[in-house]
Amino acid sequence: MKNEIFQLTLVVRDYDEAIKFYREKLGFKLLEDTRLSETKRWVRVAPPGSTTSLLFGKAANEEQKKAIGNQTGGRVFLFMHTDHFEEYYAILLKNEVKIIREPSEEAYGKVCVFADLYGNLWDLIEPK
Repeated sequence: MKNEIFQLTLVVRDYDEAIKFYREKLGFKLLEDTRLSETKRWVRVAPPGSTTSLLFGKAANEEQKKAIGNQTGGRVFLFMHTDHFEEYYAILLKNEVKIIREPSEEAYGKVCVFADLYGNLWDLIEPK
């Protein structure tokens, strides 16, 4: 039996600003953008080559709006592996992505922490 997580919901303020950030700043691919109603869309993005995608869920009420940028209470939320750390880190810097923790060498590999447009924290990791 094989089971895997293939998609995660990321609560966003606006579909288009999220698409723009993830495509232009992080280099993600837009996999799908389907209108479901006047206010709801099915929007999926992923890093090139990834089998896991993010589904943008536009906040629909005050409770959901409170979760934007704080889906894990301030802890790192998402973890992305790379096989070209220095190259991707340079892209983050060039695109003025907010770096929270500068690169460091850890027992498991090279890592830095960055924030997305809403403040969600990400680990960028090049495993050993």
